[in-house]
Amino acid sequence: MKPSTLRNAISIALLVAVTGTSEWAMAQDTTTDTVTQGRAPVTKAPAKAQPKKKPDKSATPAATKLQTVTVTGTRIRGGSTPSPVITIGSEQIQQEGFTDLGEVIRSVPQNFSGGQNPGVIGAAGGIGNQNFTGGSALNLRGLGPDATLTLLNGRRLAYDGFNQALDISAIPVEAVERLEIVPDGASAIYGSDAVGGVANVILKRDFDGVTLGARYGGATEGGLATREYNATAGTTWASGGLIATFKHANVDPLYTRQRGYTSYLVDPYTIYDGSSLRSGLVSVHQSMGDLVELRLDALRTERDVTRYYGQTGSYYHYSPQTSITLVSPSIAFSLHNDWSITLGETYGKDDTAYESHLVSASGSNFVNQSCYCNESRSWEIGAEGSLFALGGGGARLAVGAGSRTNAFRYVPKAAGSRYGGDERARFAYAELNLPFVSPSSDIAGVHRLEFSAAVRGEDYDSYGRVTTPKFGVIYDPTTDFTLKASWGKSFKAPTLLQRYENKIAYLFSASAVGAASSPAGATALVSYGGNAELRPERARTWATSLAFHPEALPELDAELTWFDIDYTDRVVVPLNYQQALSDPAYADFVVRSPSPDQIQSLLAVYDDSFYNLSGGAYDPSRVVAIIRDQYVNAARQRIKGLDLSGSYRFDLGGSRLTVRGSASWLDSAQTTSAGQPKQTLAGTVFNPARLKGRVGAVWASGGFTASGFVNYTGGVTNRFAPVKEKTSSFTTLDAAIDYDTGEHAGVFSRLTIGLSVQNLLNRAPPLYTAAVSTYVPYDATNYSAIGRFVSASISKRW
Repeated sequence: MKPSTLRNAISIALLVAVTGTSEWAMAQDTTTDTVTQGRAPVTKAPAKAQPKKKPDKSATPAATKLQTVTVTGTRIRGGSTPSPVITIGSEQIQQEGFTDLGEVIRSVPQNFSGGQNPGVIGAAGGIGNQNFTGGSALNLRGLGPDATLTLLNGRRLAYDGFNQALDISAIPVEAVERLEIVPDGASAIYGSDAVGGVANVILKRDFDGVTLGARYGGATEGGLATREYNATAGTTWASGGLIATFKHANVDPLYTRQRGYTSYLVDPYTIYDGSSLRSGLVSVHQSMGDLVELRLDALRTERDVTRYYGQTGSYYHYSPQTSITLVSPSIAFSLHNDWSITLGETYGKDDTAYESHLVSASGSNFVNQSCYCNESRSWEIGAEGSLFALGGGGARLAVGAGSRTNAFRYVPKAAGSRYGGDERARFAYAELNLPFVSPSSDIAGVHRLEFSAAVRGEDYDSYGRVTTPKFGVIYDPTTDFTLKASWGKSFKAPTLLQRYENKIAYLFSASAVGAASSPAGATALVSYGGNAELRPERARTWATSLAFHPEALPELDAELTWFDIDYTDRVVVPLNYQQALSDPAYADFVVRSPSPDQIQSLLAVYDDSFYNLSGGAYDPSRVVAIIRDQYVNAARQRIKGLDLSGSYRFDLGGSRLTVRGSASWLDSAQTTSAGQPKQTLAGTVFNPARLKGRVGAVWASGGFTASGFVNYTGGVTNRFAPVKEKTSSFTTLDAAIDYDTGEHAGVFSRLTIGLSVQNLLNRAPPLYTAAVSTYVPYDATNYSAIGRFVSASISKRW
């Protein structure tokens, strides 16, 4: 089907009736049996009976007939994924006092807080560690924000900034039903970027009434004064429903002068940027009889950021402005024999206008103004249904095809050269689920046995075809245990920045790039920038998990997961140019004694961006080396580790106490090229700590809910210091309390009041020797400088 045909079909359908919420491979109203455990809940075995949900009295049977029942990580309706699934529901988010999805993901032990996240500053290493847009991006296993796929109701948002991050904090948390995370390779299901895993933000499908809320807070040591207002409204009717939400939040900056351990840095200097956020979302669904449902999601977020970077005698003032748009309509058809077809299209746009000024005693001088502009378009048609009967139920098949186009442009509004490009991929997929044994089969030693297989092929305009398979098995020897195992391949397309960034050539003195002895006046050429010949990054992923859910103790759940990722062809800037001629490990990227033709060939490509930093006139006869430091497919990473999570519920008369927790141990290393030694990543600065965990309890009685959680992040080794040093670990305590007045007569009916304290004991981040004197003296990718943060909230429902 051509994109124009799909657009016409959807447009005609939208003219017939009000459109409805968009879900792609995943439904917003799922009956997945889950129990939340700390920050990382575990999917329980379906064999365990749970109380059924009360039916929605406002919906007709025709409306509910089209609701699919699916799980993130599979396109099979009602299917089970062989990968572990972390589920965090809206109730849990409220219980633990989180105000946006950025805070939620930073508390998940499997996620690394580096990459694109607020407060990530002064990072001299790692993979894409920076706070460019003010947004929050998932970074599972520390593989980089571009190696974790984030979806909204199963749909891709446009990339954020320049590093292929996806801003999850742009989605108003008030409209979120739950967040599901699969920390396992998922390219066979979803395509590029899902090497570390995939996260799906699932919106509330039906919301009836109006809620107004406000939150005020700030750090007790100063900074981050926060004022937040939100409104959520929704309604349901016999054949559909609508939810709309709007959020406005203002946050004051946190300056280095407001913390004793950073007060030596030149003021003004922001540790956490100030911001102003306006975000709105609308989600609608409308059934048309028994066979058709129309759906629509629309999102618009604007964020203004205020950032200062001080230096002696002057400071830089940065003011990024980001706007995010998503429009995603779809139409679903229910066919005979339990088959369905879904057609959908998604448009996304993410622009960051970046302006900077240098302020000194002489006044404010304009430095730069530019836009990092991203745009995405996609369409897809998918079918899913029953094939034939098996011993454990019905075999099911999901198939589909579509096309996705991403565009990236760097647009300078002042000096500088424009660059960027487009990437189009056509794809097709198939997934098969085979339940061989079910509990009703009554086979000793095999309570349940289920196999799954998926394959996806993508054809890119740039580098051709990529095929990724995935196989899985789910085995319950008894009602008390579930064993899952999955093996697959994943890939990530090079970012458009890596392919199209401006090519630059520098001329340095030979001594500046590591030459121990060289003739007087000897120089070296260093090339940097995009590489249109990059290949996709590839990975082999393996995960095995054992869940314990004893039938005799229905309140207990626990899961242990082992994972292993072999990640090859990573796109990197391969060397430290200052050591290029002294370290033999860089020999693959150095051409010594280059010929005049080699020098001329390089400069012919880089002629428009050639910078002479040698301190003398350029003389090609004095060039003793060419150092190629542009993006290349060079690195290999090996990532493995263990995840452990669990929960237990106590019924205490009229109250309930739930204890839950999760922890992740990580081992990762990288080899840039065959000639280089293996470099440890996990447990070093600007990379994930080896051990991270969160454990606590929630007590609920009547309208009262109270929670307390301990967060632990292990120490990291500073490999940039003259003598290696290891920081101490970082342990903090969070607490929250809510009171809901319930429904009764009077002005205080359906009123909720909350108090939340993060880092209750006001723990300062572990300090270390910064590689650069103007950097903060702590690892901002692992530890927070906020200190104790107190917020109070109030909301009213009608």
